[in-house]
Amino acid sequence: MHTLDLANFPVTDTLKMLASLLEKITSANDQLKSHNINHTETSPSTVSVASTPSFTRFHARSVPSIDIHSYLSRILKYCPTTNECFLSLLVYFDRMSKNAIATTGKPFSIDSFNIHRLIIAGIMVSSKFFSDVFFTNSRYAKVGGLPVSELNQLELEFLVLNDFRLAITVEELQKY
Repeated sequence: MHTLDLANFPVTDTLKMLASLLEKITSANDQLKSHNINHTETSPSTVSVASTPSFTRFHARSVPSIDIHSYLSRILKYCPTTNECFLSLLVYFDRMSKNAIATTGKPFSIDSFNIHRLIIAGIMVSSKFFSDVFFTNSRYAKVGGLPVSELNQLELEFLVLNDFRLAITVEELQKY
């Protein structure tokens, strides 16, 4: 298995790879949701699970105009952090998807309406966990374009959906 030297790999290259992967995930999930809503027949007496969107605190009213790579680059510019923090997002998002039904009773998927909020909450949480130096919630909120009170709620929801398990082994990080 090929491994990546996380300590020496350029963070900007990590962001390009991460953004590309997250774009593919959000695009695929957007298409699936659109397909399910458009092709699920329901009668007035039945409600289809596929046509009922599952919203969390992360769901925005509209899709942000900034693309994922630009958003990640903005975070890196104003709240610099390490490869580990950025790559940990993949582990945390995967855990959230697996834990969601048990935790909230609803399925969870990443889409264009929630990816930006997931990213800023995830970077904030991972920076606090992995780094000796991190920024204040108000700084992350300003960089992420959210009110600090909302980001505080997202932080708690992020922790709950990850079952408060933030530790990631080097081997697990290398898989991603």
